[in-house]
Amino acid sequence: MIRTIFNIAVVSAVFSGGEGAYAASVLIENVTVIDGSGAPARAGSFVLIKDDRIARVDDAPFIQNDTVSRIDGQGKYLIPGLIDTHVHLRGAADPSGHKRKKANRRDGEQALASYLYAGVTSIYDAGNDPDFIFSLREDEREGKIQSPRIFATGGIVTYPGSHGASPYATLVDDWPEAIPALEAHASRKPDLVKFTLEERGWGARPLIPLLPIDLLQHMVEFYNDKGVRTTVHTSSELRAREAIFAGVDTLAHPVIQGPVSDSFVRLMAAKKIPMASTLTIGESYSRLAEHPEYLDEPLYKAALSATEIQNLKTETRKEYQDRSWTWWMKIMTPIAQENLKKIHAAGGVIALATDQTSGPAAHREMELLVAAGIAPIDVLMIATHNAARFLGKENEVGLIAPGMKADLVLLHADPTEDINNAKLIDMVMKDGAVIDRASLDLAGAAAQ
Repeated sequence: MIRTIFNIAVVSAVFSGGEGAYAASVLIENVTVIDGSGAPARAGSFVLIKDDRIARVDDAPFIQNDTVSRIDGQGKYLIPGLIDTHVHLRGAADPSGHKRKKANRRDGEQALASYLYAGVTSIYDAGNDPDFIFSLREDEREGKIQSPRIFATGGIVTYPGSHGASPYATLVDDWPEAIPALEAHASRKPDLVKFTLEERGWGARPLIPLLPIDLLQHMVEFYNDKGVRTTVHTSSELRAREAIFAGVDTLAHPVIQGPVSDSFVRLMAAKKIPMASTLTIGESYSRLAEHPEYLDEPLYKAALSATEIQNLKTETRKEYQDRSWTWWMKIMTPIAQENLKKIHAAGGVIALATDQTSGPAAHREMELLVAAGIAPIDVLMIATHNAARFLGKENEVGLIAPGMKADLVLLHADPTEDINNAKLIDMVMKDGAVIDRASLDLAGAAAQ
């Protein structure tokens, strides 16, 4: 009862006052800390949070004044908040008009709530309606909505007719003629900028125009000069190499068109350029086609309405079963898994990403990374510290260490023994405030 009252008090404080309204000091006692660095777990740890930051992490009790709120961590496991570095948040208007003509902001807010419910405390939206996503980002930063931290591109930047060239994209075809359009895009203050270097011509996709490499290089320099990081959609080793030597800061996807070469693995280890994992998006088609029962798991039942789950199990499942893309991606996902495993083993930086729009997808991504042969302790690093490196926020989030933001998840069981234990959430904390998970505005129903 004491902890329940504390949770409600903290949540009320955080979401009533906006910026600057933080929880009081909190001490998590006698907990096993998995700090996100890949280091072994440390049992019997004491973690002090002051306002929105981690103030102290010790392996023994220490003297603290009586005003601190205490959380008993005995038998529990503390990890940094999870980070998804590739999201396309639902709720924006469909510019094609095929699915929905009007935006539905509540869909977006409920998806954001599903991330917090699943222990995801930061997301990067890698392409969306700028008005929609930047409005949500502003509200999150002002404490007006219950949401993970939102980092966003807005509309992507690419070549006319190239991958992602939607009405929301900034389309450029020459330099320096592109500069006014890029200035307008940069004026929205994107956290990262996403380009696409993809001519398709593989799987079930016909060829499309490709962004010229020299134009990409000019644009990377343009945004970096403004202090903005860049990422790029690629799917082959060739295009990934070209993007790396054009100067991009990150890669938005793994190589999935075929096995990577040993020299590319060494390049990724040398450059330390974070590569988003995004296994879930390709695997999701055959998973639904063959194993729709996963939608009955508690995190999915919370994130999705009963009506949507039923539609997924019937209409969408039939659509996926009939699509050649579904079965192509089932064949190619293991190739991408092996590529990620090799790059990670060599010392490259893999960052968790799903290319989806709900909290449970982050847990599926971790399952697929473990299935690739990456140890759970390393997968937790990929989902926290490495993901923060992708965002350029490694000094702010993604680790349990003094000075870091207090974005934390308390678990009932050890995720280094079984990554599925990361779903057994006791508490989620963002900015030093405990989230009342039961009160989140979810599309589905929170587990009781």
